[in-house]
Amino acid sequence: MSFIPYDRPVRVAIIGLGRIYDLNVRAYLGNPDAEVVALVDPSQERRAQRQADWPGAATFESAAQLAASGIAVDAAEVLLPIPLHADAVVEMLGWGWHVNLQKPMCNDLADAQRMLDAAKASGRVLRVMENYLFYEPLRRLKAVVESGEIGEVAGYHMRMVGTGNGGWEVPWSSFEWQIEQMRRGRGILVFDDGWHKLSTALWLFGPVREVRAWIGTTSFGHGIDLDAPTVIAWEHDGGVRGSWDITLAPDMYLRSDYYTNDERWEVTGTRGFARVNRCTARGIQEPSLEVYADGVMRGYHALDDDWASSFRDSGRHWTGWLRSGAGPLLWSGQEAADVLRFALAAYASSASGGAGVSPREIL
Repeated sequence: MSFIPYDRPVRVAIIGLGRIYDLNVRAYLGNPDAEVVALVDPSQERRAQRQADWPGAATFESAAQLAASGIAVDAAEVLLPIPLHADAVVEMLGWGWHVNLQKPMCNDLADAQRMLDAAKASGRVLRVMENYLFYEPLRRLKAVVESGEIGEVAGYHMRMVGTGNGGWEVPWSSFEWQIEQMRRGRGILVFDDGWHKLSTALWLFGPVREVRAWIGTTSFGHGIDLDAPTVIAWEHDGGVRGSWDITLAPDMYLRSDYYTNDERWEVTGTRGFARVNRCTARGIQEPSLEVYADGVMRGYHALDDDWASSFRDSGRHWTGWLRSGAGPLLWSGQEAADVLRFALAAYASSASGGAGVSPREIL
């Protein structure tokens, strides 16, 4: 693909105006690299509500109506339910739009390849957004690890507790799509939210050689089967081993402006450790990043640890990239397909009783 950066603001259409819009839109408010020209959603109520943010943007019930309107679009911010991703992205790439796609990329590798092939055929860019890679405490964690301050990496651990009380209101329509995903064997904890955790693993330590997983199920009736308790462990090509455990605490109250997940990362080195204490919710009320080395604990109290800021910074990285073409996409379509392979390897391992599975062997 030959990409020519834009010498003007990128004309953007936002496709899908549901709950996640409130986070992604932060990238475009006051952004000199972008001009929002269109809003697309089947709900007239949502279109009217969101147009208050963009009075000059045209609104449409479908992306096809926008494509037929003659309005010039350079890039689409695609915020659709996961089962709709592949067909929609292939169509939009065919219209000549670059695509910034909400994670997870899709449910299987066949659909991922369809999207990659469509991007290649159209000469357009497919990016799968990963906001966790722009969360400042995690970026500082990565910098500490790479500096050698805690010594050679000996291993690392991620932990998540999903709770049922607190956080913002999520419309039932969003849960209906998640229930559909559960029926397809793609749980909200391991696959949807877990996409973030697996992405950070690849970002921190590179490709994974083997995965072992035990994915549990907790049923709440009415088709709501959450994929926990769960333990996933893996080894990177470089020899570093990581693990991630998911626990459910449905009656626990957790203070959050967003979703009620208590998330933590800890990297242990030969001389010390570095840990991120929280992300989506306000779990541990300590500095969001702490580093212990040579008998001294250092806390980072002034980082931008508002989870929403990572959406802002990821989106601005994307529009800035379209203006300059410089730096990594975080993630490219192919890198996102590697995250998908990682997730599918975990499912395959769990199905075989925890046997080791290489993501490279997933077809």
